[in-house]
Amino acid sequence: MNANETDTDESETTERAPEEMNLDELREEIQTIDREIVELIAQRTYVADTIAAVKDEKGLPTTDEKQEEQVMERAGRNAEQFDVDANLVKAIFRLLIELNKVEQRDSR
Repeated sequence: MNANETDTDESETTERAPEEMNLDELREEIQTIDREIVELIAQRTYVADTIAAVKDEKGLPTTDEKQEEQVMERAGRNAEQFDVDANLVKAIFRLLIELNKVEQRDSR
């Protein structure tokens, strides 16, 4: 490959004009992003389960409202940084928190 050739990557997709983009390539990129999102949710769930085990060991309550507030505030700030609807991001995080709390309660 010479200096004028490049591999197709994520940054190239975002630099091309819409008329230059192939729907199949874009859908493939969405599939990759979706898989990465699920992988991150799995990682987050694993850490939350570990937190639940530590809480159980120390006799701490499952719910920590102060921590939940901090998570929600951070989610809103991150959304704004990436110009994404903060309410949508907070709703997703609220769901993640609720799912983790249910799992923590079920494991006790």
